[in-house]
Amino acid sequence: MANKYVNFISDEHLLTCIENLHKSYLKAKKKISKKSFYTNKVDTIKLTFDSKFNDIKEDDLIQSEILRQIDKSINNSIGTFHEHILGGIKGYEVGNLSGFDIKAEDDTLFADIKNKHNTMNSSSAEALFQKLARYADDYKKARCYWVQILAKGSFNEHWKGDINGKEYSHSRVFKISGDQFYALLSGQDDALFQLYKALPKAIEDYLKNYKSESIVKENLALEEITFETEKSKRSILDQITFENYSYYLGFDKL
Repeated sequence: MANKYVNFISDEHLLTCIENLHKSYLKAKKKISKKSFYTNKVDTIKLTFDSKFNDIKEDDLIQSEILRQIDKSINNSIGTFHEHILGGIKGYEVGNLSGFDIKAEDDTLFADIKNKHNTMNSSSAEALFQKLARYADDYKKARCYWVQILAKGSFNEHWKGDINGKEYSHSRVFKISGDQFYALLSGQDDALFQLYKALPKAIEDYLKNYKSESIVKENLALEEITFETEKSKRSILDQITFENYSYYLGFDKL
């Protein structure tokens, strides 16, 4: 029977990948209490400008700031989602903290996956090149890839050049964009496009069958802050400022 979603992995595998990512979202939402929201000092001066210049209500503004914090922790999970999708293609497997993200079962390919092209500084890039080169030296038939899921172009080319003042190149170390890597592993040029088109329906189908084991409070930090404002009679921004900077000169008067 033909697959419902994409041609290169099973429907069951795609839904499992979506389920794992959903769990990461729920976990991230659960972690954002008032205490964790305050872990990195909140820039309430910037938030004041955001509120006034963009005509955003304070509670909406704080909720969007909370979502921004959640988004930071979700970015890594999106990379893991792609690893698991690609690991479901016949002949390939996920690294599971083995030093690589994806490998061919016959050791002819090793890859490190980054969700965005700009997530590494020069030291990280140098360490990654050296790691991929070691795999290429250890496995003489292996081609080794730095995969950029969201790249600035579509490419599959040798990764060579100056990194941290040193010249790097290797005959079997490459950098490759997400679309080309999906095509390489699946044998289908439009594999990543298939995934993109299938996701809304697949997520919808997953959520229809999803049974929540517990209620996740998505607005816990905002609820906790609002509860304090009811006692203090401060605005939400004043409350956050007081709780973050009451030790600053004059701020204890809020």
